[in-house]
Amino acid sequence: MRPVAASAGLLGTGASLLVLAGCGDDGRTPLGAGANDPLSCSIPTSEIFNGGPGKDGIPALTDPETARYGEPGTEYLVDRDRVVGLVLEDRVIAIPLNIFWWHEIVNLDAGDGSVAVTHCPLTGSSMAFDRAVVGGAGFGVSGLLYQNNLILYDRNTRESLWPQMLRGARCGDLTGTKLAMVPVIEMTWGGWRALHPDTEVVTSNTAYDRSYWIYPYGNYDQPDNPNTLFPMGTLDRRRPPKERVLGIPDDAGGGVAVPFGSLAERGPVAAVETTGAGEPVVVFWNESLGGAMAYRPHAEGMSLTFAVEEDRIVDTETGSVWGVHGVAVEGPLAGRQIEPVPEAYVAFWFAWAAFHPETLLLDDQCDDQPCS
Repeated sequence: MRPVAASAGLLGTGASLLVLAGCGDDGRTPLGAGANDPLSCSIPTSEIFNGGPGKDGIPALTDPETARYGEPGTEYLVDRDRVVGLVLEDRVIAIPLNIFWWHEIVNLDAGDGSVAVTHCPLTGSSMAFDRAVVGGAGFGVSGLLYQNNLILYDRNTRESLWPQMLRGARCGDLTGTKLAMVPVIEMTWGGWRALHPDTEVVTSNTAYDRSYWIYPYGNYDQPDNPNTLFPMGTLDRRRPPKERVLGIPDDAGGGVAVPFGSLAERGPVAAVETTGAGEPVVVFWNESLGGAMAYRPHAEGMSLTFAVEEDRIVDTETGSVWGVHGVAVEGPLAGRQIEPVPEAYVAFWFAWAAFHPETLLLDDQCDDQPCS
């Protein structure tokens, strides 16, 4: 889990499996041999691995310095770098993956709100969570992995553990507690800035000496690279293992995955109607901005349908033109925002399929059942 200079070093890390105690009477498995009051988990502890650097070995950030484009501390970024963007209260903020490669969690506070914005480099998953469920406490990096995915811990309980892609606590005092998600969109820095010229961005002035301009995992994120730090069993081969997908989960281990490759095949811009968690949703795509996001297609009391006309997303009800960020940029609805699906997030395909084994694939659906 510790960033290294090349993928061979990463995959050759001598990470060790946790030493685990036997099963508890309640059907959960205690975590931590020899502990007087060991943690219990509702997930198989045989699939929880020690990622190497230990608790806080990868330091989470809390309210890091931000600046506008071109100000000191933003020089490490180029337009093609990817960022996780969000609107928090009245702040528009971009957190580059360059920052997440070295920190994985950024705790942000704004007004009465507090969120944890997270990215796991090993699963490519970018997600944000409301911290209210832990009393606004910050989250840190536990140093543990579940199916190669980041496990967070909160700083408000003795030792609750929160696998990112399970969206809730699975070990410790708060086991079974869900995390409410906050909508974010992952796209290129140049794309986010085009939509939000006045955005703030996390600077390189983090108080940590890190090479924020260097991707420290070698070729790990190449779409066809099947290597993972820890074994994953049989990978779902319907898509390249590390292709980015926009996933919309349900609560039954399924949902729908929208591969970026499938969207690109539709053209430079796309609006795709599908179903997410039992509700109609529309997925907007913009290839030049490098982003996709899912929305509930309603505005001003109207149900909207969308088409692409001359590489622009247009609703057929009013003729308004929409951006990938879900905002109408021209027409009668200019300035209106359709509601983003907060549970939608970007991840590598291999990880999405592992966490959502009953997933449907866009363009690969057979009578609403997964196709082989």
